[in-house]
Amino acid sequence: MTHINSPEPQSQPKSRSQPSEVPNCSVRHPVDLDNVRARKSATLEVDKAQRMAEFFSCLGDPNRLRILSVLALGDQCVCDLAAVVNMSESAVSHQLRTLRAHRIVGYRRQGRNVFYYLKDHHVLNLYRDVAEHLDEPDEG
Repeated sequence: MTHINSPEPQSQPKSRSQPSEVPNCSVRHPVDLDNVRARKSATLEVDKAQRMAEFFSCLGDPNRLRILSVLALGDQCVCDLAAVVNMSESAVSHQLRTLRAHRIVGYRRQGRNVFYYLKDHHVLNLYRDVAEHLDEPDEG
């Protein structure tokens, strides 16, 4: 195990979303270079981290999440989606364009109608996992 001395711990500014006490290394200790090398090789590349941030940013809109909640139940046409989420068809179409651009939803034509669906099981699982996570009791 190779070690170097770690820098003095830096205090981080407190924000509303952080607990008042944030655990960190309060004692100066050697850095485990083998551990650091192993973690660095598994760390996201900058470009993938950027794409993931854009993906999650797209999901940061409550109206888009409401649309996803309906699509998690099955394919829907724009007019039905609009009625369920109580938005105009134009507003729903705008949100669906954004979701399509991020490959979150897809669509299929059936006659003169267009039906939207969640693009794949990853999106559905992500939606379900987050919903389940938020329903868990807070363990302080």
